[in-house]
Amino acid sequence: MKTIISWVTLTLVALILFLSRHELERALHLLGTVNLGILAFTLPLMLFTFYAASEIVFTYLAAKGTIRPTKWYERARMALELNFVNHTLPSGGVSGISYMTWRLKKLGVSPGRAASAQVVRYVAGFIASALLIAVSVLAVTVDGNINRVMILVSSSIVTFMILATIGLIYVVSSQSRMHWFADRSSKVINRTTRKLTRGRKRILVREAKIYDFFEDIHDDYLGLKRDYRILLVPVIWAVLFTAADALLFWITFMALGTPVNPAPLLIAYVLASVAGFIVVTPGGAGAYEAIMVAFLATAGIASGAAIAGIVLTRVIILIVTIAVGYFFYQNALAKYGKSASSFKR
Repeated sequence: MKTIISWVTLTLVALILFLSRHELERALHLLGTVNLGILAFTLPLMLFTFYAASEIVFTYLAAKGTIRPTKWYERARMALELNFVNHTLPSGGVSGISYMTWRLKKLGVSPGRAASAQVVRYVAGFIASALLIAVSVLAVTVDGNINRVMILVSSSIVTFMILATIGLIYVVSSQSRMHWFADRSSKVINRTTRKLTRGRKRILVREAKIYDFFEDIHDDYLGLKRDYRILLVPVIWAVLFTAADALLFWITFMALGTPVNPAPLLIAYVLASVAGFIVVTPGGAGAYEAIMVAFLATAGIASGAAIAGIVLTRVIILIVTIAVGYFFYQNALAKYGKSASSFKR
């Protein structure tokens, strides 16, 4: 099974590189004009983003006392593995959640608690993004370059994040609603599975398993309700992660000699990240770049410069994620055995 997973993953990596060949060619062409000294700052900043992403989860689990002590470099490499899985497997982020649930289990964290930590990661990310967007809109307003499109898009992003968070809280705050959700979701999943397998596999998930999964999330929700301050440190790390990840694009634009206003760039980044999570393609490829370019164009940035900066940044992120993340992913697969196949189901 490990061999099969390894070959499947390698095939997906090759497919991603093939589909990205035109972007890679354009990025190589841009290297002839880019300031490599400035561009080099993206590498340490990227490593920081991986570490910050891991700290959102680990600081929460540490506050709950549900994880064994873990070295900082182990936490950072797990973030790289997560990034690799999300870029490789087209599932809108679901594969990454499943993979991290499996990885955290090796550190003594139950599947439900691991899922809770990742829900906290997204909630903290939503809060951080909303805060940074508010600051960005204020900055653009003061600058005098705001337009109705930017206001509409920013408001839509914040509204989506708030509604998604409220929806999750609504489900996990009541045991009766969790029972209903477990019943409905198990029926939908099993019905879909029967159709796809033509009746060969009748039951993929059971209601009791889904309910147990949400029961752990419910317990964490009650804990957060009693002491919401547990969220403070994860939110701080989420703010640092979001700001640093968006800053990668700003540095690349500087290296290309086309500096841009960081406020609309941050708004475009958050919008593209939300779309990348929803769109079921490896790493949100295609939709991510198109949305960022379109939004930056409305902010007055030339489309050619926008495409150059975004493509080059995405290629750098892709290369680092594939090259380094693949190594750590394969290492984890070899170390912990064939149980890794569970995250692909």
